[in-house]
Amino acid sequence: MIRKRLFNPAQLFISSFLGLILFGTFLLKVPIALKEPISWVDALFTATSAVCVTGLVVVDTASHFTGWGHLFILLLIQAGGIGILSFAGLFTYFLKGGSSYENQLAIRDFSNTERLGEVFVLLKRTILITFGIELVGAAAIYWSLHGLTYIGVGEKIFVSLFHAVSSFCNAGFSTLPLGLMDGMVIHNYGFQFIIACIYIFGGLGFPIVINVLKYLKHVVNRLLKKWTLNENYYRPWIMTMNSKVNLITTGLITVIATIVLYLNEYGHVFSGHEGLGKLVIAFATATTPRTAGFNSIDFAQLHFSSILFVMLLMWIGASPNSTGGGIKTSTFAVAVLNVWSMARGKNRTDVFRREIASITIQRAFATMFLSLMVIGLAVFAISFIEPERPLLDIAFECFSAYSTVGLSLGVTGTLLTGSKIVLIMLMFIGRVTMLSVLIAFIKKVNYIQYRYAPEELTIY
Repeated sequence: MIRKRLFNPAQLFISSFLGLILFGTFLLKVPIALKEPISWVDALFTATSAVCVTGLVVVDTASHFTGWGHLFILLLIQAGGIGILSFAGLFTYFLKGGSSYENQLAIRDFSNTERLGEVFVLLKRTILITFGIELVGAAAIYWSLHGLTYIGVGEKIFVSLFHAVSSFCNAGFSTLPLGLMDGMVIHNYGFQFIIACIYIFGGLGFPIVINVLKYLKHVVNRLLKKWTLNENYYRPWIMTMNSKVNLITTGLITVIATIVLYLNEYGHVFSGHEGLGKLVIAFATATTPRTAGFNSIDFAQLHFSSILFVMLLMWIGASPNSTGGGIKTSTFAVAVLNVWSMARGKNRTDVFRREIASITIQRAFATMFLSLMVIGLAVFAISFIEPERPLLDIAFECFSAYSTVGLSLGVTGTLLTGSKIVLIMLMFIGRVTMLSVLIAFIKKVNYIQYRYAPEELTIY
């Protein structure tokens, strides 16, 4: 029996991404992948953006890469997306235990299993559901493109599959010259809405998707029992607290963001759309900052207040254990609930008749602090490298890179090599999380039985 691992799970998690990024960099330098030569830094940037499912680009994907290049990018996106979801299952299994940092990182509701065999069953379900959603999404996208008679069936199939994978993995890459702003699809509101639904589903997180499917199965069984056997088929706690918190937070943020941007940009950026189409574009614009990165509008044309609001949405990001980035909706929800409890004079934070563990609150605020610290250092670094560049452009790029969003105010391709390297590092850290980096390289301490006497510090 092996008693000591050569690498801890966090180190394996990080090294797997590094290996995939390096492999992708060489893959994108192969002559058959390129229409025009690109530098090694640009290849590294594109590979990192694809593997970390970000979507920031320094060269135009449509014009610089061939069909083979698009296929390579698609495979990198898929590998990055599935790798995140699949390794999360193993990550959770290996972190089950009693040591201190394991208790801090393990997400108990993710797998609901203690045996290795069941973890691999979970991984199989992850892959099957991922491919299933992507195939259904590709079929829906293909159907929405039925009016495009001037492109061939083969090209339409690849466009549909590419955008389905890119959407579910929250990558934001597009083979269309102007992304979702391209003339072929800008007013195709069915296409825009389907893309938004796919990346929202991908951003929910696999544990939540599994839980929602179990709940739907439970509802169907309950109705069948009631109609056929006249029995009250009831099982409590089908929907976990983790799912409830993240679904409600996601729903509230989506509704609020859609309303805010719709009202703020009604006669401005959205003026080129009418009626229901304007609402669809507002919905897409409100949801894509939460790590999808598709550009249905030119974000550089937004009002200053809307840009700041989009940066907040990028920072919050998607749900945990998903293909999305950011600090995660659960982190944001825990922070809000904790502040609300403190304002009411409570010494604990609870929701849905359950108390939130103190370690969860500590992890949430640690995640928020580390994210702002890393983003701040990146903003400083790029400002030092390019002091003439506007601060808003730099901050937007950094929030987008760390949150693996892929949105830009149009300056990514004009950045200097040093700034590109900063964003590469930022995308990677945002994808694997700074907390995982610290866990990977800081030696853990053995669990200690004693505690020091508590002492309060002046906070406010």
